Amino acid sequence: MKLYEMAIAPNPRRVRMFMAEKGLLDQVERVELDLQKGENLTPEFITKNPMKKVPVLELDDGTCIPETMAICRFVEESHPETMNLMGETPKEKAEIEKWTRWIEFYFFLPTGMAFQHLSGYFKDRMEPNESWGLNCKNDVEKFFHKLNKHLADNEWIAANRFTVADINAFCTVEFARVVDVRIKDEQTHLQRWFDAMKSRPSADV
Repeated sequence: MKLYEMAIAPNPRRVRMFMAEKGLLDQVERVELDLQKGENLTPEFITKNPMKKVPVLELDDGTCIPETMAICRFVEESHPETMNLMGETPKEKAEIEKWTRWIEFYFFLPTGMAFQHLSGYFKDRMEPNESWGLNCKNDVEKFFHKLNKHLADNEWIAANRFTVADINAFCTVEFARVVDVRIKDEQTHLQRWFDAMKSRPSADV
């Protein structure tokens, strides 16, 4: 298998952490792309993912699976013998899916929009809107507060155990540094959880 990625980008990191937690990261060949140089915009790559995004997992038979959570789902279902990260019972699956979608829509997406519209990283292919970027940054700060409040009564984010929801949230918290959003001193519950995440070996992949 091949994993097309940009190592410093948060979405590929979510996949790497997921695979590392399952002990499968050494089974994939990592192919680095430079998004700022537009290496994801070539005709060859577009045949792998028409959305022109990373990550993309290419299977040995040539099948290409784009989208972070689709890749994680494939890996989860393909390796039931490894640690379960997406839910074992219907109730667990629903709880983890709920949090995963909340993190995706209300945390990761505004973080990405704040980065794009405030940094000018992709200004050659989009028109940054500073006002929109600041609005998104404010939403990110609000979600930090929501997570801190939730973690006051929960060791992990979903299902009373470590799951993909924790991986997604952790990568987003770290990514938020690019728009100068960090855990505040008073967000002690979020900091406790973050420290626990940071201590996991998968945090270094």
